[in-house]
Amino acid sequence: MSTAPVEVQQPDLGQQTKVDQPWVTIVWNDPVNLMDYVTYVFQRVFGYAKPKARKLMLDVHHKGKAVVSSGAREAMERDAQTLHGYGLWATVSHDT
Repeated sequence: MSTAPVEVQQPDLGQQTKVDQPWVTIVWNDPVNLMDYVTYVFQRVFGYAKPKARKLMLDVHHKGKAVVSSGAREAMERDAQTLHGYGLWATVSHDT
C-alpha cells in the first residue's frame, strides 16, 4: 500500500508580509500648558536637545500633535503615563 503525496501550499512570495509596526506616543495640543513648559518636559523626559524639543513643541502647537517617541507598546504606555504626570495630554497608537 502506498500513500499519495501531500500537497503543500507554497506561500506567495510576491506578497509583502506585514512586520510588527512600532507603537508611538503622541502629544496633543492643549490650551493649558505654556510652550516653554512643554519644551522643558520633552527635554526632561526624553533627554532631547533644546532645538529638537522646541521643534516637537511647535509641531504640537501648530499641527495639533506630535509623535515624541516610538517603540514597544509597554515603553510607549510608560512614556504616556510619564507625560500625564507632567500635565500633558498624550496617547499611544500604532505607527501608520
